[in-house]
Amino acid sequence: MCVTIENNPTAEVFTTKNGAIYQNDAERCWIVDFAGKSARFDYRCFMKLRTAVYRIDIEQMLLDNTKTPDLEIIFICACDHCYVLNLAQIIALRELLEGTFVMLELNQIIHNALYRVAV
Repeated sequence: MCVTIENNPTAEVFTTKNGAIYQNDAERCWIVDFAGKSARFDYRCFMKLRTAVYRIDIEQMLLDNTKTPDLEIIFICACDHCYVLNLAQIIALRELLEGTFVMLELNQIIHNALYRVAV
């Protein structure tokens, strides 16, 4: 699906009921629409976001029986965006990122298969 965000054609990469991730080739950026905000990331910061979310130990948060709140602050160095997420939002963001990278990998597999057949 192709949508227009701020007068630029943007391709939807993956969507869930909690958010969506778009790719904008003209501006070479990724747009993460999640937790009530739309944030723009270059490739390097997008990979840092992925790493930061994957590092969160969800199992430990679930098993932690202290009175501390189940919140995580995701701040990425050299990026303008910060997320303060509860446990359910962390799981939803992880699902969104995992789906996005599966779609990108699938796209690469299809491209390689078509290129191999053509050559």
